[in-house]
Amino acid sequence: MRFCLDTRRHASTGTPATRHLSPGESLAVNLPRVAVGLGLALAGSIVYYRFSGPTVQLESAEPAGKVKHKVVTDNVLPGSLEHGTPKYASHEELQQAIKELQDALHDPEATNVDPKVLKTYGSSENSYHPASPHSVIVRPESTDDVVSIVNIARKYRVPIVPYSGATSLEGHTSGYPSGSICLDMSDMNKILEIHEADSDLVCQSGVRWEDINSTLKEKGIPLFFPLDPGPGATIGGMIGTGCSGTNAVRYGTARGEWFLNVTVVLPNGKVIKTRRRARKSSAGIDMTKLFIGAEGTLGIVTEATLRLAPVIPTKVAMAQFPTVENAVSAVQEILNTPSGPHIQCVELMDDRMMAATNDAGLVSKPYPVRDTLFFKIQGDPAAIESTAETVQRIVAQHGASAFEFASTDEEAEELWDNRKYALTSTIQSEEGARVWTTDVCVPVSRLPELVYETKKDLLASKLRATIVGHVGDAGNFHALIKFKDDNELEAVSDAVHRMVHRAIALDGTCTGEHGVGVGKKEYLVDELGADTVELMNTIKRAIDPLNIMNPGKVRATEK
Repeated sequence: MRFCLDTRRHASTGTPATRHLSPGESLAVNLPRVAVGLGLALAGSIVYYRFSGPTVQLESAEPAGKVKHKVVTDNVLPGSLEHGTPKYASHEELQQAIKELQDALHDPEATNVDPKVLKTYGSSENSYHPASPHSVIVRPESTDDVVSIVNIARKYRVPIVPYSGATSLEGHTSGYPSGSICLDMSDMNKILEIHEADSDLVCQSGVRWEDINSTLKEKGIPLFFPLDPGPGATIGGMIGTGCSGTNAVRYGTARGEWFLNVTVVLPNGKVIKTRRRARKSSAGIDMTKLFIGAEGTLGIVTEATLRLAPVIPTKVAMAQFPTVENAVSAVQEILNTPSGPHIQCVELMDDRMMAATNDAGLVSKPYPVRDTLFFKIQGDPAAIESTAETVQRIVAQHGASAFEFASTDEEAEELWDNRKYALTSTIQSEEGARVWTTDVCVPVSRLPELVYETKKDLLASKLRATIVGHVGDAGNFHALIKFKDDNELEAVSDAVHRMVHRAIALDGTCTGEHGVGVGKKEYLVDELGADTVELMNTIKRAIDPLNIMNPGKVRATEK
């Protein structure tokens, strides 16, 4: 059975962000002039974009400054903005585009128009937002291939939706109703260069983060890439959603400096590399971060240079508490001690999540059903021992009933896998149930209040749910809410809506790491303010005036 909800709602009555300005309030008087100026700038950028000359492609493996240039297409486009509102391809134009894609990608397996496959790629088993099947799936193997695909898409005005790991949860890869090209990047999965002395590597965007780390381990290179979102996530998707993961306590998120540069195919077919491989640079606007969190709406990331970190010995420990409040309070005290830098991860699993883990039958022994923290402590043996003593002392002061280390590497791996596979455990814990997974994030001090109010709301709504969270780096938690029929699905949707507005009211965000996609668009104005969202839309219109790059995602409005 396929469940899907129309997620459109009435706008919430949040306070506009501009109302809190004080010295800048005088700027409001000039906002109409600013709007006119932005409009003129946008018009100028579109004219430049259209008439800036032939598309230039950079050879993907060459460093910036040593690129070769290749003319691949003209920029004269029918239906562009100066001729009125852009429209997408007619059915006949779409079929012609598909034929040209098949001709351009000579391998017969590089394109697929099987209706069942198109439907599968256009939806997700774990997303319940509106979705449409794609019109064709294409599988490029190089940046050159992506350029050819983008040029054909632009020529016929066919939306392009990037796809690779298929682990996203907010409808990021759903098809466009008028027809769309699904750009399956999973064949672009090569590690191109490893620079051990510089602690970085260059790879294509379809590489999975686990494969990067296993390759480094197999080669005996004592480095790893620390961003660790859901199993199966690829570098392109991690960049697109601005991902995080359990290691964020020690290593931060995708919006840090872990992506030194990216190679991107823009909507006009040009290829850019956002910066060189130097570890730091203050040369102008940080163009790399422009594409982090953009979810494929500004261009297609084909390659990236990743910063690596040294592998440091770790130990895994578990502590159990009477309440979430006790657990979170203990974490904040621990991180504010001199031992804090030795904490690599701190993950929360609530009592229902612990019960679901036991019920799913994926563990070698059952765990006590209590609110639980899992720690990874890193350092040399002396640092681990000292940090463990600090952690044990503080968790005891906050009511912990137990604090114990995993006795073997196998037990440590199982403990951590239980957290990483929380969704699987939640699904398997109740026969016939489906699961809606969502995330929000608030300042850490407000997390206990948010979790308490959310659990109370779910209980009052008679919904079964588990909660997991990243409580060391941020007040980021995930609610995994179970349902079996359309009535329960409606109740789940309403509960998610209340949870998001509850987080925003606590000075938080509608998404800590899942991204916006389709599911979180309606909350952007409440969270960021109308002017901030309009600036995001202005950037989108300037770079992608035909709106062919993953339309309908991220933007709060479509104009």
